[in-house]
Amino acid sequence: MTAPSRLRLFGLLTGAAILPASAADLAPPPPAAYATPVQPLSIVSEIRIGGSVQDPGSAEGKLPGFSKANVNGEILFAKPRISDDPFWQAFVPRPTVGGSYNTGGRTSYAYLGATWTLEIFPETFNRRVFLDGFFGGVAHNGWTGPKAETPYGFNTLGCSPMFREAAALGFRLTEHWSIMATVEHMSNAGLCANNRGLTNFGGKIGYTF
Repeated sequence: MTAPSRLRLFGLLTGAAILPASAADLAPPPPAAYATPVQPLSIVSEIRIGGSVQDPGSAEGKLPGFSKANVNGEILFAKPRISDDPFWQAFVPRPTVGGSYNTGGRTSYAYLGATWTLEIFPETFNRRVFLDGFFGGVAHNGWTGPKAETPYGFNTLGCSPMFREAAALGFRLTEHWSIMATVEHMSNAGLCANNRGLTNFGGKIGYTF
């Protein structure tokens, strides 16, 4: 083989070795793995709207002449960061504010408190099923006067504000949307003369940011 032929062969072999490396250098890097942001994207964690039936076993829910339907909504704010440990952070509740309007002119109310969320069998249900618990205070426009003077169709609630406890069983339809069955109870825990309270049943739909 002549010298020029050997040079041409060497050039071809060298080029063949360089081309794959150059192509690898020009290829775009793989996308980075998703990581949860250190700070929430919004101070609002979730918005919920729904309805409920006003205390079916009481004067506000069984006496004729009034609508038994409530329209309600609430805002759940992002958890405050108490710990970098996911185990302890799971016990931190979301601050919650909400309200309910009775379409029949009976007791309506606004509330403020905290909501704890627990996923039920996350591996079995793929993190879709959850249980909520709420505790806080509620202010209302219901009857707080003497029991003997309670207006027709109202419960005797004793005083305002009162305590509110609530629970919800939910199912996540998508990353953002969920539905819930709800129950809530409001009473003054015996701190006032009358303590009939209110217990409402309903449902909500939620949008998580």
